[in-house]
Formats: sequence, structure tokens, C-alpha cells
Amino acid sequence: MWTRVRAPVLAWWAVLLAGLGLGLATVRIATEAPGYGLAEAGAPVVVELLAGWGLMLAGLFSVVRRPRASFGPLLVAAGFAWFLVEWNSAVVSSSVAFTVGLALYAACPPMVGHALLVYPDRRLPGVDTVVAGVGYLTTVGALGVLPALVFDPAAQGCSACATNLLMVVDGPFATVNRIGVGLAGAGVALSALWCGGRLVRASAVLRRRSGPVVVPGLVYLVLVVADYGHALGRGYVSNDPVDRGLWLGQAAALVAVAAGACWEWQRARRTRTKLARLVIEVGRTPQAGGLVGVLAELLGDPSLAVLYPVSDGRQVDVDGRAVAVDTGREVTRLVRRGAVAASLVHRPGLLEGVGSADDIARTVQLALENERLRAETRAQLADLRESRARIVALRAAERRRLERDLHDGAQQRLVALALAIRLATLRADDQDLADRLTRAESQVQAALADLRALAHGLYPAALAEEGLEAALDVLAEGAAVPVTVATTATGRCAPAVELAGYLVVATAVGHSGCRRADVRVDDADGGLVVEVETDAGPPGELGRVQDRVGALDGRLTLAGTPDGGTLIRVELPCAS
Repeated sequence: MWTRVRAPVLAWWAVLLAGLGLGLATVRIATEAPGYGLAEAGAPVVVELLAGWGLMLAGLFSVVRRPRASFGPLLVAAGFAWFLVEWNSAVVSSSVAFTVGLALYAACPPMVGHALLVYPDRRLPGVDTVVAGVGYLTTVGALGVLPALVFDPAAQGCSACATNLLMVVDGPFATVNRIGVGLAGAGVALSALWCGGRLVRASAVLRRRSGPVVVPGLVYLVLVVADYGHALGRGYVSNDPVDRGLWLGQAAALVAVAAGACWEWQRARRTRTKLARLVIEVGRTPQAGGLVGVLAELLGDPSLAVLYPVSDGRQVDVDGRAVAVDTGREVTRLVRRGAVAASLVHRPGLLEGVGSADDIARTVQLALENERLRAETRAQLADLRESRARIVALRAAERRRLERDLHDGAQQRLVALALAIRLATLRADDQDLADRLTRAESQVQAALADLRALAHGLYPAALAEEGLEAALDVLAEGAAVPVTVATTATGRCAPAVELAGYLVVATAVGHSGCRRADVRVDDADGGLVVEVETDAGPPGELGRVQDRVGALDGRLTLAGTPDGGTLIRVELPCAS
């Protein structure tokens, strides 16, 4: 176990030590032959070391933070390649080192361009891969390896140079090298243009986050293009005053790249500090629904919302309400154990960066799971309430339909039958027949009265046609006990709501112990409030009415009165 954990760390320490040694060896080469190299004694040597070592250290920091990302290794490789520009010098006595310098002295620009393309942690799509490949082919290939294949140091006047191990034939080195300079300039320019265009197209948040690395990297690439353009006339990269000035600018830009990468590391540390605060804040926020407020404050987005998936595919908030994501908002999914635990709805670009969503999911996993379960329970409860409300509404509609069928069908036929019997009675010559027809008419009238009472009990006609107030007035007129009705309600409510309010009053008035009843109907906060005060105890059949009220998301309460009676109060949402 120790070997598996420590081996990568030891390997990168070895790389760092090798980079330190390479930098010191490069300084030795540059100072021993000041006329051949770019760095001179003093400040240029310090700048050269800062650029190379800075890239290596920044790359190692990135590797530690994101071991699977390619940005860190590319920065480390670019730091090594930065020093190789001095290694094709006559001072280098090793043939291997001299050959490596010939082939790779121009390898730093394509590596920096490649690092900018993958920053902060991107997989290269097809076009980006082509751009990176063109950069390597035109610099390492056309400007490094190809000229080395036809370069004989002794034939070119460098008798002190080491042997070129890559030489195949002493050929037209000047022509091949001039072509390589032009192709390298075009390849690096393509990388700069492509990275710059991608930065312009990025969101404002991503530009702020990647700018400290990408902008100085683009400056470096532009200076490299300028250096190749300056060298194109003579056909090779040299170390005249213009070359030295451009080289110093490149070194300063690479130092800025390294500083930007370290700044991103520091920003990540601040993010981890925020997440640690988040753990504390979540621990102090036991109330349900508190997680979204804590996340909104720490992430700096007051409009942030947390949505949870339920079994039917909907996204609901912590109270179980289905929420539609507005256009222009961004959704980041928090995944735990391969499943989506929640979704953060936030302003675009808020969480652009490596690992932010995963860090949040790990930090708040307990609170997230608790609120997800709460949201799912609330959603199921809301579905149950909606289902009950639909059932009550359907029952109310069915009652109304039956009342209409009875009124328009059976009642009308009984009325017609009663009229026919009366006409037959008037025309009867036999008194005995007339008496029997009169008794038959009385029975039909009694059946008609029973049928009307049944239809009225199913759904009062006045309730359907004129509303609750009219229906209660009809109920008061036909009641066996004194009933007073006072109402301040205006407008109509849903049929199921009005029927529920009516049935509460009808049940209370129809109670066998009731001797009087006072009814009051009011509007309250967009709902309907019905109060019934009687001089008797609670009706025994009030339970069925209470179920109906609950199904409509209403509330029924009972209270005693000083005279031993009962006050029934019903609160109903008018739009149920």
C-alpha cells in the first residue's frame, strides 16, 4: 500500500531534482559561451531559471491537485524544453546532449500551446487535437528534427561542436532550416489564434478563472511568432539583440504563466476553505431547507436553487414542488455513487472549474441525502393530495351530473305522470275511479318530493346555478330549525370547494340535537372560511365531511361554545 501511494510522489520529486540540475547545467552553458547563447550573466540568467523552474513547480502543483489532468505534466515538460534552447551550442561536449538540443530546442512553444488548450482540465476535441499536432509537427518536426537530419556541424563551420547523432546526410541545411522557421512560425501562430478565439468565446466567469494562465501564455506564443518572423529573413534563429529582447519577453511571460497556475492553486485552496466552512454551516443548519441558503451564500449566487430527482423523473425543491429551470440558467448535477443526488441551478459559469461539483457533493452528502429524502416525501405527499383533490372534484362533478339527470329525466317524467293522472281524474265518470286516481296522484307527488330531496342532497341546484350563498339561503328556508346565514364572500370558488362548505353546514344543521344554527361565510387570503355555530355537540357524521375537506387541502377545526354548543370552522383554498 505504501509503495502504491508514495511511488508517484517520489517519481515527481525525481523529476523536480532533474529539472533543477538541468537548469543549473543550462546556466553553466550560457555563461561559458556568452556569444553563443541567449542568456548572459546577471539578470537574464535569473530570468531564464525563473521561467524554466517556475513552469516545473507550477506543473508539479497541478499534478498534485489533479493527478489525471494533462496540464501539469505539459507544464513540467515545457519547463524542461525551455532550457534545451541553449543545448545546441558548441560548448556542449556530449553528443547525446548536443543532438537533443538540435532536435528539441523549439519544443517549448508547442508544449505551452498544448497546455493552454487543455487548461484547466479539458479533453481535446478533434479540432483542438489537430491544432496541437500541427504545433508539434511544425516546430519539433520541421524546425528541429528535419534540419538535424541534414546538418553536419563540421561542414557548417562548427568544428568545436559535438557529433550530430541524427545526421543522415550532409544536405541543404540552410534551405531546410529556413522552411522550418516559416512552418514553425505558422504553427505557433495557429495555436495562438485558436487559444485566443476560445478564450473570447468562453463565458465571463471562465475567462476570469483561466485568464491568469491563458493570457500570458498567449503573450508568450505571440513573442515566439515574432521571433520566428525576425529569423525568417536569415533562415535560422539566432541571438542578436532583437532575439535576446524577444527571448526575455518570452521568459517573463512564462513566469507569469507559472504564477497564474499557482494562483489557480491558491484559488482552489480558498474553495476548499469555503467547503470546510460549508461543513460547519451545514452542521449548524438542522432545519429543513437550510442547505440551499448556505450554498447560495458561500458560492455567491443568491438565486441558486437545489433540485432533487424523484422516481417519476421530475425535479422538485426541498418542499416537493416541481420546478422548471428558467432559460439562461445552468444546471450542475451532483453525483454520488454513480447516481444523481441533486442538481444545482445557478448562473452560468458559477461552477466552471475542476472538481467543484464533486467537492460539493462529498462535503454536503449527509445534508444532501436528508433533504433529498425530504423532497421525495414531500413530492409524494403533494401527489397524494392532488390525487385526493381530483377524486373529490370528480365525485362533486358526478353528484352534479346525477342531480341534473334526475331533474331532467325521472323528475320530469314523474311530473308528467302526475299531470296525466290529474287530467284522468277530472275526466273520470266513476267516483270510485276518481278516488283511486287521486290516491295515485298523491303517491306520485310523494315520490316526486322524495326524488327532489334526493337530487338536492346530491348537489343542490342553487349551488350549481348561483353559488354557495344562494344554496345556504335555500337550506335555511327549508331547515327544521332556525338558521341564520351571514356572508361577506364575493365571487365563486371551485365546485368541489363550494360543495364541501355546503355539506359542512348541512351536516351540522341536520344533526338531531341541533335547535339553532348560525352560519358565517367569509373570504380569507384567497380562500373560503365557513363557520357554523350550533347549540348541540359535534355531529356524528362530521368525519366524512372532514375527509372531504382534507382532500381539498383544507382544515376543519372544532371548538366548544360557552353555552355547551359547538363551533365548526372550515378553511378551504378557493382554487382547489
